[in-house]
This record gives sequence, C-alpha cells and structure tokens, in this order.
Amino acid sequence: MVLAGSLALASLAPLEGQIGSRNWTVPRTPDGKPDLQGVWTNATLTPMERPAAVNGKATLTDAEAAAWEKKSKDDEAKYDGKADNPIADALGSGGTGGYNALFVDHGTELARVDGVKRTSLIIDPADGKVPPITAEGRARNAALMRSFSKFDSVKDRPLGERCLVAFGSSSGPPMLPVLYNNNYQIVQTPDYVMILVEMVHDARIVRMNATHAPQSVRQWFGDSVGHWEGDTLVVDTTNFNDQTRFRGSSENLRVIERFTRVDQNTILYRATIEDPTTFSKAWTLEYPFVATKGPIYEYACHEGNYAMTDILGGARKADEAKEAKDAKEKK
Repeated sequence: MVLAGSLALASLAPLEGQIGSRNWTVPRTPDGKPDLQGVWTNATLTPMERPAAVNGKATLTDAEAAAWEKKSKDDEAKYDGKADNPIADALGSGGTGGYNALFVDHGTELARVDGVKRTSLIIDPADGKVPPITAEGRARNAALMRSFSKFDSVKDRPLGERCLVAFGSSSGPPMLPVLYNNNYQIVQTPDYVMILVEMVHDARIVRMNATHAPQSVRQWFGDSVGHWEGDTLVVDTTNFNDQTRFRGSSENLRVIERFTRVDQNTILYRATIEDPTTFSKAWTLEYPFVATKGPIYEYACHEGNYAMTDILGGARKADEAKEAKDAKEKK
C-alpha cells in the first residue's frame, strides 16, 4: 500500500516535467502556444477504478500488463456475439447478443504513463477508487435510477439513449474512454479551443482567458474557460445543467482539466472532479490521448431515432400483456 501511495503521489508532480523525449520539441501555433491540434484517441483497457485483483498496485510490469491484455482479448473472443456477453449485460442489452466485437473499440493496451502501465485511470485517491458518495448524492442517484426504469415518455429515458449527448461521459468533462468511438479532434485558435467528439455529435467549445457565464446560464457540457500555465492548457468547467449528471453529480460539479503534449504522439490528460454535494472529496483521473490518423466519422445518432420508438412500443406491448394477464386472473 505504501508503494501504491508513493506512485500516486509521484504521478501528481507537475506535468511540465513529464517529457517523452529529450530530443523532441513541443510544436507551437503562430501565437507561440503548444499545438494540441489533430485527431487523438483515449481508448484503453485500463478501467476507471482499480479492480480488486490488483489492489495496492498502481502500475504493472510489462509482463503483467501483457497477461492482462491477453486475457481481455481472449474474453472478447469468448463472448463475441453471445447473449450472455457481460459487456452487453452491463449496457442493458443482455439477452440480445448486442455489442459484439464489431462495436468494441477500447484499445488493446493498458494506459501507459511515464513509461509504465496503469491499473486505474484514477490516480487520487491512491487506492484508485471513486471517493465515497455523500448521503445527498446517494439519494439523488437512487432517484435517477428509478427514473430510468420508466418507459412512459421519451423524456424518461437516459440522455445517451435519446442521442442528446454521448453516453459514459465520452464528451465530458471529464472526457472518459467508453466502449467505442473514442476519437477526438482538437482545433485551436488564440481565443477558442474546440474539441469534436466522435461519439454522438458533441463539440466542446473552450473560451480562452474569459470569465465564467452567470450562474443562471446552465449548459449540457458546462461553461469551459481555459488558460495556459506554461505549456499546459488548463480548462475550468462549471455551470452544468441538472441533466448531464456525471456519476450522479449535481449542478455544483466543477471539473478542472489539464492538457499537456508530452511527445509527438501523446497528450497527457488530467481531470480533477469536485462536487461537495456528491463526492466526499475531490478526485483525479489521468491518462494519455494518443495520436491517431482519423478521420472523425459521423455518428448517425439523433433525437427521435427509430430505436426510441421500438423501446417505448415494446413497453406498451408489455403493458398490454400485463393487463391481459391481470384481467384473466380476475375472472
């Protein structure tokens, strides 16, 4: 445990000190800032929280990591197209054989930072776990889950299911890797940074050197304001609406992201999550965004998609069947 804590504390050292190559020079835009532009992916086999099997181990040797990665590949092949696929079960499509290997694109390796493979995206707390949820947060999450069990209206369904925003906080902030479509395109000017997300159709706009909008202005991805600290882009996001709810968070959510280009093919991404009405303490994620050829493809998911009609239609059929059964039992 001492080793794990030391490693986690070491990972919180200033990002500017994490250089991929001594012979590499940070590319810069015409205004002299580090150039973050391009297409990047954060796909990784590293889970957000550290699994029990590797408790106390923040990192793995290459041999240990290779064994983990092989098992993941073998499991993917084992469950491909089967109705008892645990990935499909986790996403609510168990029993249908949904989300086969064609859809899965979470990379082939654990996240590598500072030359070693990580066992969790969370680096603080040192145990690699989300801090305990407050009583208020637990009550909010329970109410949210109850609402998702309703099928009376389109508005009852989760935002990702309605194609309003990406599921799993792919768009963020924080921008988490999900099951597939983990690509992002960054476009940068002195006044704005735009992050186009492949999943669904989301585009984040970071206003540089600005002040936050009034608290009365609430947005899907919050209000993102950026500034440079040395060669690190720091993005402070507040003013979330009451619907996006990262892991059941409230409107008080604040996310501070740091983007540092550490070598030709890597942006080191770090995000600190704060919400005292939901989490008992602030917590931090860290993982690489790796250059990829792209391009970003259209994700043809939109509000009013055919699946929503099928979902609600299926619920009505279930209601009819229950009513018929109840009527028969009363006779």
